[in-house]
Amino acid sequence: MNMVTEKTKLEFASIGGVLAATGLGLLRYGLAVLLIWVGFLKFSAYGAGNIHPLVENSPLLSWGLKVMTVQSFSNLLGGIEIVLGLLIFMRCCAPLACAAGSLGAAVKFLITLTLLFSTPGVFEPGLGFPYLSMNGQFFAKDVLLLAAALWSAGEALHAAAEEPVKSTARPR
Repeated sequence: MNMVTEKTKLEFASIGGVLAATGLGLLRYGLAVLLIWVGFLKFSAYGAGNIHPLVENSPLLSWGLKVMTVQSFSNLLGGIEIVLGLLIFMRCCAPLACAAGSLGAAVKFLITLTLLFSTPGVFEPGLGFPYLSMNGQFFAKDVLLLAAALWSAGEALHAAAEEPVKSTARPR
């Protein structure tokens, strides 16, 4: 016997719509806040000290330590993260800017995920794969952040495509 009535289905749909909209907003703007927050931390000695062992073992990032100090490279990375976060925040008024920031964030998370393979101690000593250490768990969350960035980019590009085209021709 089916206990779900048409009224219940409508209530589920209504609640589901609110939860989905809330979740999507939190997904995009939470991503932006996280990038900005972590970006600002990289301007501190604390932030630079934390990225040093990660960067020095990375085939993609170690070049930075050859051309600048750890703090300078940390500042560069932090500045990039802040700009990406700010671009993502621009979704309401500039969806293409949001898409660019989101794609940039996706690239950032792909690069960060490569640290899983280059950072010593990512897997728990004595246990190995699949037992992630705390460092490994730190990197694993970037899979979800990568997905959020890709969704944000796709949604923003879709919104930009729906905007009316603005003519650059001058009226006669």
